[in-house]
Amino acid sequence: MTNKFSSKRPLTPEEEAEIQKMIAADPDNPELTEEQLAKAKPFAEVFPGMAKAMEREVAKRGRPRADDPREAVTLRLPRSVLERWKRDPDWRTKMVEALKRAAG
Repeated sequence: MTNKFSSKRPLTPEEEAEIQKMIAADPDNPELTEEQLAKAKPFAEVFPGMAKAMEREVAKRGRPRADDPREAVTLRLPRSVLERWKRDPDWRTKMVEALKRAAG
């Protein structure tokens, strides 16, 4: 589906009118009245158990924290050396292992 209404430019009055017409014509999602908005409550107040569960899930997302996190560095190597390492698809991990052995 193409999006004829671009967020990269302001809408023309005609486009705005077309959007408002589409909003008004949607029977499954009518616009809320001011009275309904005034009565609205925060999600966490209405569903406290679900809100807490969602907070826990969000906290668990992503990679677990590493004990020894990696740090990006810039290192100038001869092209031939780097090409040799890059022949292996797991070259970064193996380079780290070789550097650890060399460092003791």
